[in-house]
Amino acid sequence: MEAKMFCFQCQEAAKGTGCTIKGVCGKDDKTANRMDLLLFVTKGIATVATMLHNAGIETSIQVGHFTTDALFSTITNANFDIESITKRIIKGLKLRNELIAIAKKENITLPIIDELVWNGEENSFEGKSQTVGVLREANEDIRSLKELTIYGLKGMAAYVEHAANLGYEEPELYLFIQRALADTLRKDLSAEQLTSLVLETGSFGVKAMALLDKANTSSYGNPEITHVNIGVRNNPAILISGHDLKDMEELLAQTEGTGIDIYTHSEMLPANYYPAFKKYKHFVGNYGNAWWKQREEFENFNGPILFTTNCIVPPLEGASYRDRVYTTNSTGFPGWKHIPAREDSKTKDFSEIIAHAKRCAAPNEIEHGEIIGGFAHNQVLALADKVVDAVKSGAIRKFVVMAGCDGRMKSRNYYTEFAEQLPNDCVILTAGCAKYRYNKLPLGDINGIPRVLDAGQCNDSYSLALIAMKLQEVFGLEDINQLPIVYNIAWYEQKAVIVLLALLSLGVKNIHLGPTLPAFLSPNVAKVLVENFGIGTIQTPEEDIEQLIIA
Repeated sequence: MEAKMFCFQCQEAAKGTGCTIKGVCGKDDKTANRMDLLLFVTKGIATVATMLHNAGIETSIQVGHFTTDALFSTITNANFDIESITKRIIKGLKLRNELIAIAKKENITLPIIDELVWNGEENSFEGKSQTVGVLREANEDIRSLKELTIYGLKGMAAYVEHAANLGYEEPELYLFIQRALADTLRKDLSAEQLTSLVLETGSFGVKAMALLDKANTSSYGNPEITHVNIGVRNNPAILISGHDLKDMEELLAQTEGTGIDIYTHSEMLPANYYPAFKKYKHFVGNYGNAWWKQREEFENFNGPILFTTNCIVPPLEGASYRDRVYTTNSTGFPGWKHIPAREDSKTKDFSEIIAHAKRCAAPNEIEHGEIIGGFAHNQVLALADKVVDAVKSGAIRKFVVMAGCDGRMKSRNYYTEFAEQLPNDCVILTAGCAKYRYNKLPLGDINGIPRVLDAGQCNDSYSLALIAMKLQEVFGLEDINQLPIVYNIAWYEQKAVIVLLALLSLGVKNIHLGPTLPAFLSPNVAKVLVENFGIGTIQTPEEDIEQLIIA
């Protein structure tokens, strides 16, 4: 069958090579191609903005905002709504042309590239979108390195946008994203230079995660050890999913005193750990598991669901919750109501979803009890003496970083089995929705230290890096790889890509990545990662425990 699209940015790439008819994630070929066109236009914007900056002419902050939103809206499972992607393209073309006009006025000679000369007539969108995808770059290795950079930038853009929503922005991050995007259009960069760009992307990824950590903790306090309820109460409720804590704050404030309860879902679970949110008596706890189980769990929730970021699974035909889902920010889905962005520093208006919740029954309980989390860097460092003593005494043999993403594939049962079989003197450090594979297992503790330390969302992998660097300092080690820490990371989408690149930029080696290596890594690029950084893939739990822990 003739290929209608090509996408290989996530772990579910069809046949381990790429989706060509319809995305495994659920997006159709027209939407996938339209996303390629949005990236095409965004690269043009980035090119002109970078040239203006190099000439000493700064563009407005809106250029940075558009670039991050465009990247974020094309991340896996974020936006399935071709109309909203098309509106972004139209907005981007207007912005691009405004920047081109400034460049011409300043006598700046722009390159003659398709991203800048295409006239952008709307009736040509569909045809043009089929010509600007990733396969446009014929050289497999160059393509691999450029796409690795772009997917890292997509993950970084998500973190930068969340920080900006809380009022924290650093111009250098916008400038780097624009320069790196522009560099992916250059024909004169060698594979070695592009490899350096990949690592530089990781370095800026660390800065982006540090900024978001500052934004979150300054706004809501440092996460603290928290026992999170996973049962339900007998009140109508709203389920909030995704990653955006500003949306969480405003939803809690607007539902206070309404009789509506609030539950977190999937990656929003760590909101339970922040002190600022604990004052709300109607904030009940967490409902459900990782993103990929939502079809069943949303049926049981009964109330409306709010997606603040990616992790949408298209509902089946006939699903009872189809008319109960709302999107906001970069997300979108055909037929779902979208809550507009904030304007003029005002709060978002959640009145429609609140009114909807009042008409719904209370959630059906799907489990009960509690789970523990809140082990971000500030909390773990407060326990540093206890942790160090446990390591020195031999009570803790090794820490295993099992951060990253969960997913649908049966092969991901590996992570549950690995956690179950891990020796009792090992502690799991986790962040991201990968935790749902083992955070409800009865793994116990070591001298009062839980054997699963959950730092939070995927972006909170920064906390795990800070913990490692602090332990390196405490033990007086010259190399971070001398620590009793090993890495067995699961990935699914582009936010996991920037976490991986960030770890590589910090000098971390011998990371096991699974359940499969990315399809966008060409054999030669994969070989470089293996030879220079010791990147490996998973085997069986028994083999990997032998290699990582016992050997």
